[in-house]
Amino acid sequence: MKFMCALVAASVLSAGMWQSETPRVLYLTHSAGFKHEVLPTSGQIMRELGKTSGAFDATVTQDCSLISEASLKPYRAVIFFTTGELPIDEAQKKALIDFVRSGRGFVGIHSATDTFYKWPEYLELVGGYFDGHPWHQEVTVRVEDKSHPATAHLPASFTINDEIYQFREWSRDRVHVLLSLDPASIDLTKKGVKRTDKDFAVSWTREFGKGRMFYTSLGHEAAVWRDQRFQQHLMGGIRWATGSPSSSRP
Repeated sequence: MKFMCALVAASVLSAGMWQSETPRVLYLTHSAGFKHEVLPTSGQIMRELGKTSGAFDATVTQDCSLISEASLKPYRAVIFFTTGELPIDEAQKKALIDFVRSGRGFVGIHSATDTFYKWPEYLELVGGYFDGHPWHQEVTVRVEDKSHPATAHLPASFTINDEIYQFREWSRDRVHVLLSLDPASIDLTKKGVKRTDKDFAVSWTREFGKGRMFYTSLGHEAAVWRDQRFQQHLMGGIRWATGSPSSSRP
């Protein structure tokens, strides 16, 4: 009996210690297509954000071999700022999908939707594919959910200057929209505009098995990464994806 009590106590203590640890996140910035100039800046800021806030501990890498069952075990979330068909084999793909489905998190930044066009399960995970960026200008963004940790700090709408994406194979019926573009702030007749429903999401979440996916299309410009509004937006999304106590499901 004493042995069993000690074993249970040790298990509870171990679980509590794991919950109290700073979540480790893997930030992958591999470019198999267009290489964004902001990537080194983003890595530096990602590390600093985690360290100064205490919200997470970021490992920044371009090494796709770290996406594996064994390598992902210490992490609570994987973050992609990637492009193209990454050099990841089928076992690695399964490891990433299983990682999120089991209750961990996935965060996509900007061109994470410009990644893995030939992998249907990735589309299911991230919720849509990049379909051009007709606007690179100051736009007005509407906050659709003020209660989410990624958007609670924002006003009902705000302006920002960034490269703005549109998406294909995307529907708000399959995701929870946090931010969307105010169509009154853009030229809808501009060449390259493909969506006729005027529904241009900027950030969203979705449940994936027992896990969570957070995506923001902002982050092309270095000035955006230095913007405290974006930094808080990103931190809130990471906290939510890692299941931190301060986050909650929408």
